[in-house]
Amino acid sequence: MSFLSGKRILLGITAGIAAYKTASLVRLFIKCGAEVKVVMTPSAKDFITPLTLSTLSKNPVYSSFTSEEDENEVWNNHVELGLWADFFVIAPTTANTLAKMANGICDNLLMATYLSAKCPIYFAPAMDLDMYKHESTKTSIERLQEFGNILIPPGTGELASGLVGEGRMAEPEEIVEFIENSISSNLALNGITVLITAGPTYEAIDPVRFIGNHSSGKMGYAIAEAALKFGARVILVSGPTSESLSHKNLTIVDVMGAEEMYQNVHKYFGESDIAILSAAVADYRPKTVSKQKIKKQDSTFSIELVKTKDILASLGEIKKEKFLVGFALETENELYNAKKKLANKNLDLIVLNSLNDDGAGFGTLTNKVTFITAQGDVFEEGLKSKMEVAEDLIKLIVTSYVI
Repeated sequence: MSFLSGKRILLGITAGIAAYKTASLVRLFIKCGAEVKVVMTPSAKDFITPLTLSTLSKNPVYSSFTSEEDENEVWNNHVELGLWADFFVIAPTTANTLAKMANGICDNLLMATYLSAKCPIYFAPAMDLDMYKHESTKTSIERLQEFGNILIPPGTGELASGLVGEGRMAEPEEIVEFIENSISSNLALNGITVLITAGPTYEAIDPVRFIGNHSSGKMGYAIAEAALKFGARVILVSGPTSESLSHKNLTIVDVMGAEEMYQNVHKYFGESDIAILSAAVADYRPKTVSKQKIKKQDSTFSIELVKTKDILASLGEIKKEKFLVGFALETENELYNAKKKLANKNLDLIVLNSLNDDGAGFGTLTNKVTFITAQGDVFEEGLKSKMEVAEDLIKLIVTSYVI
């Protein structure tokens, strides 16, 4: 998962030799989960074809106000293009286009779209060494930054002229990384580490059998994804689950039983700012675990169980300034029991699930929860997707937790 996942990116391409790199840039944006549209200056088509870019982006490529084949066709609306985008990336940005952007010269579709855009605008200069060093270029870049546009600095290396120096457009991978870092730096949980537990625990009876529960891990993984979207670094301690998630800011620690989860949660708790314990941890485990498979013999079979360590309560005792969130899955006296757990375990927030609600509980794609804060606020939510519940939870934490 990327910070660009689900975002709409408008890529502006101008007439520089570095335009050939934009094919890779489009593919990287799409790999990140973004939707991409391309607008080109007419001269940019001398360096890379619209057919290549439309094939890669799976969208039409725009380069003029009307169709070149049919001048009577409805115009390409630059205002709609500018408003469609979540991010506008102009790469490569030639010296000519820099000057136009800095001075509001609107003589092509790309410039009209630029002047209409309301979203963050990134520009990646690409030109020869002396052109990049020229005072007019410096002035254009400074003015664009004053406008709030974001410079993606060029690299240093061999240029098309054969000279070696600054002015080479950043590589596609560098552009994507720069934009992701820029986005994350402005997110609410940037610089915050969130520790999350997810899934069930399996308590071994013998090498074959275990005591477990029906938790799928879907809720915990959704919470991790939502926290990542808000810019957090996430440590996910996960019991056995088929769920998967990947992100450069995500560390997944796989565990099996309650004791292993307890040890790893305490291992990472010290470096976290927020802890959200959504895992369904076994309350009991077999007192002894057979080293060999237990054979079926008698008509009845008994297992002596002992209590597992209470992970949530143990964190409540040592949390100090950390923000601690627990989950309560109840079947009776739901609100009373959840409030009791909130107080007894020294939580800042508890999420109440009821198995009596249709569409809630284990294994479903939806959930119906009630958020209860330490201050006594109760927020009862309707049935939502687990992703929506996760985002609601993170938003509530952001508003409650003084970062």
